[in-house]
Amino acid sequence: MSDVDIRREESGSKGRYVLTRDGAEAELTYSILSPHTRIADHTGVPDAMRGTGAGQALVKRLVDDARAEGWKIVPLCPFVNAQRAMHPDWADAFNV
Repeated sequence: MSDVDIRREESGSKGRYVLTRDGAEAELTYSILSPHTRIADHTGVPDAMRGTGAGQALVKRLVDDARAEGWKIVPLCPFVNAQRAMHPDWADAFNV
């Protein structure tokens, strides 16, 4: 999943990253706790995308945006927390 299009949507205190492929949609939702903190709530990947790296691509985009914009991620979502544990090089983007 090296060249995927992931869009970011925010409204009020909620946001999400969305990856669409062949009519299916994977998402990672988050809550905006403060200008410096986002809580990763949930990652949902449809069966058609399982095993394709869609979930990891969503988390990587979250990490990239956190670094670029100067906020930290609280990994409430078990998938995001598991990805954090598997990528120690991402530690600077998380608040655990």
